[in-house]
Amino acid sequence: DNSSFGGNIMMELMEGLPDNVLGIIGSGTITGEDYDTVLIHAMKEKLQRHKKIRMLYQLNKNFMHYAPDAYLEDAKVSWHTLSFEKVAVVSDVHWINDSVNVFKFIIPVQVKVFNNNEFDKAKAWITE
Repeated sequence: DNSSFGGNIMMELMEGLPDNVLGIIGSGTITGEDYDTVLIHAMKEKLQRHKKIRMLYQLNKNFMHYAPDAYLEDAKVSWHTLSFEKVAVVSDVHWINDSVNVFKFIIPVQVKVFNNNEFDKAKAWITE
């Protein structure tokens, strides 16, 4: 029962990455509000300083699902794909990895999928 956390944020920013890399960790149930308060906000901030940014997006072991409103926010983020230079998705969730691999062909961005045990590899690729 998550109510004791008082609206636990299920999306956090990663520390210690280069300034042009946006690192996001998702867990539990990700909502549209998480997108707005964490992801979109951080993205806009970085795009003021960089023409193109990179994203390292990890769904950790506790990730359960996206709330329905998160899908709408996901679409909003997709409009920004032109601002992304490369995107690394780290997750052990098969349908997410599969859908990312499908989208790879329609978005003009370098995208790579990694498993959680390859996190260091993903980090190396996104910062190279």
